[in-house]
Amino acid sequence: MALRGGRIVGPLVAAALCLGLLVPVHSTGAAPGERDRDNATIRKMIGRMTLEEKVGQLFMTYAYGQSADDPAPAMVASNQQTYGVDNFEQLIDQYHLGGIIYFAWSNNVNNPTQIAGLSNGIQESALSQRSAIPLLVSTDQEQGVVVRVGPPATQFPGNMGLGAARKATYARTAAEITGRELRAIGINENFAPVADVNVNAQNPVIGVRSFGSDPGLVSTLTAAQVEGYQSQNVSSTAKHFPGHGDTNVDSHTGLPVIHHTREELDTIDLPPFESAIERDIDAIMTAHIVVPALDDSGRPATLSKPVLTGLLREQMDFDGLIVTDALTMEGVRQTYGDERVPVEAIKAGADVLLMPPDLDLAYNAVLDAVRSGEIGVGRINKSVYRILNLKMERGLFKNPYVDEDAVPSKVGTPGHLGTADEITNKTVTLVKNDDDVLPLPANSSQDVLVTGWGVSTTKTLADSFAERGATSEVYETGANPNEAQRQTAATKAGSKDLVVVSSQRAWISSGQQELVRDLLATGTPVIVLAVRDPYDIAYFTDAPTYVATYSYSPVSLKATARVLFGEVNPTGRLPVAIPTADDPDAELYPYGHGLSYGG
Repeated sequence: MALRGGRIVGPLVAAALCLGLLVPVHSTGAAPGERDRDNATIRKMIGRMTLEEKVGQLFMTYAYGQSADDPAPAMVASNQQTYGVDNFEQLIDQYHLGGIIYFAWSNNVNNPTQIAGLSNGIQESALSQRSAIPLLVSTDQEQGVVVRVGPPATQFPGNMGLGAARKATYARTAAEITGRELRAIGINENFAPVADVNVNAQNPVIGVRSFGSDPGLVSTLTAAQVEGYQSQNVSSTAKHFPGHGDTNVDSHTGLPVIHHTREELDTIDLPPFESAIERDIDAIMTAHIVVPALDDSGRPATLSKPVLTGLLREQMDFDGLIVTDALTMEGVRQTYGDERVPVEAIKAGADVLLMPPDLDLAYNAVLDAVRSGEIGVGRINKSVYRILNLKMERGLFKNPYVDEDAVPSKVGTPGHLGTADEITNKTVTLVKNDDDVLPLPANSSQDVLVTGWGVSTTKTLADSFAERGATSEVYETGANPNEAQRQTAATKAGSKDLVVVSSQRAWISSGQQELVRDLLATGTPVIVLAVRDPYDIAYFTDAPTYVATYSYSPVSLKATARVLFGEVNPTGRLPVAIPTADDPDAELYPYGHGLSYGG
């Protein structure tokens, strides 16, 4: 008998595993006989595939365009510069891709009906290949501050807002609605939820993308969202393993080192991923972080066999897809050259290679590694099996297409939008109300200045005040206002009845900090709205009125307006502790803090 991932398997199965002809089957609700037929079908499919087709299945990347054959000169030029092809169709044909990821900057997500047409087009391209294999189509629809598919698709407040609301049912419902709408436009994998526990107030890359700083809360809401997405037949992908929550380095631009002990990893970072695995999550995304307690070689987790195979596969018994974070990020490129990164990721245990900076170089590097014997064909077969198995589980072989005509009746429906408003109302956190400025009187006739960060943010807030009878003036000051901008804002504030100022990561902006102080010095009542990280209050503690929204999405700003005017009683509670500006270990406001009106 042999031991695999903590499970005893028979000698024939163990031999098949070693040869790469069989991998542990991701659990499904199918009957044993049906699973056996699916397994046999997949093995036959792999047996007919060329090495080039198998390696292609391991790659997921983007292309430019609104459709699979977009002829727009700008799109063709961008694709030619990046890949040497004109469009999605040619890219899929040349590299036999297993997956595509959508972004706004690649002109993929302009509106739901267009997205559905693109999805159908690329699936048709994939199924026209010699080996007709549908695509995993993914995006990062985390909600909150990371959104690829905007309105009219339903928007939610994001993870930290859901953490402030404190209910798993809200997290699951948000994921169900998001998943239902994604599937309606042909996106069958969402790179969400973020399962990182944000225990570092100066984390530059996670922050409000996390549910909070408490591992129990993050685990509960992660599990709820996994269930929500996958109930809609959209693969959930928890990220960023083994935990990106305690760093002050952005892995997009550098290589973070997580100094947690193994005990801290077990109690802080790993529980949310364990809860996701218990809910049978389809995929887990790696982090480009060094964790010496798990691997003292200096390799980032994405390229670490002790982390991906030893910990995730064998100790945590995960048998789904391991997806790398984007291989364009500096955190993974500092250790090896671009031709070695995909090879090392596969050797570490990754199944899906996301967005290599040079696809042709990466694709051929993997082919060369297999042909030279550095990577066995059996190892490639294991990853291809997992990929095809997931595609079969999600029904893509039966029908990968969507009904483009039905999109308007499924995306951004009144029912979905109403539910989003109801949930978002529960997320807003009143942190300070020392002068009892809130709630504001209904049908206000006040003359209000709305200033601070964000062109659309300040306009949305001003419109909300105007809708309630106030006279509102907007003066947007940007991410780091200079002295002249601050002085102009203060001059305007001096003649107003009320000032509303939006802060966005003011903890890294001295200009925003000075702006709030200058506004307070005018004597006009000031309401500070932290429209992203709640930590900003530590840098202007004299502000008597402070509200955390966790998101600058309109759905959150409109909920905030309802709270400001007392139409909704604030019930959100801080899902993180807010430390002082000078000492990260000293609490200014504790986890769970939050005020309500009249209590």
